[in-house]
Amino acid sequence: MTSHKNKDKHPHKETDSSSPEVVYSGEPAVAPTEEMDPAAVGVSRETEERSAASLSEQLRELLNEKQELTNTLIRRQADFENYRKRVEREREQERRRAVETLVERLLPVLDAFDRALAAPGALGQAEYRKGFELIQRQLWDALSKQGLARIESTGKEFNPHFHHAIERVETSEYASGMVIEELQPGYLFHERVLRPAMVRVATAPEPKSAHASTREN
Repeated sequence: MTSHKNKDKHPHKETDSSSPEVVYSGEPAVAPTEEMDPAAVGVSRETEERSAASLSEQLRELLNEKQELTNTLIRRQADFENYRKRVEREREQERRRAVETLVERLLPVLDAFDRALAAPGALGQAEYRKGFELIQRQLWDALSKQGLARIESTGKEFNPHFHHAIERVETSEYASGMVIEELQPGYLFHERVLRPAMVRVATAPEPKSAHASTREN
């Protein structure tokens, strides 16, 4: 009977042998750290350096490729611009040649007008002459707008680029080498000689010999 009462007085004093015993200490527990292998660290750094060098090399190659493409594009643009200008210049030259051919074929018409108006007694009626001059002026205006210009000859110094000397006349009234008469007008087309002017040119008289002077006396 006594043993049963003792059990009832202390019902919570029973201990569980399966529970682990917890022991507290003043220092916290530290997990053990793994030591790094120096060789492994060196390999890792070397790999990173190689990777960085490879990326830097790729970047340089890409920049060089970009510069080459840019230079190629600039050259292509310059070539195209030169081609466009050359085509435009050739078209303009072809157009001028066509106009020049037409103008050259019309020069005899201008000559005919000049001769008709210069002939003595021709076109005696004033109204008829006025109409003739009007037609000549209209034709000349149309041609001059296309680039035709008349070469100035009479009273100018002879220029072989613009004048074609038909005759040399000995005279003391004009300086030697001066154009004294225009036989056929010359024309420029866009500042290029389309037809030189046919002219007479003054030349200084030859000095008389002493024998000729004696005979004259």
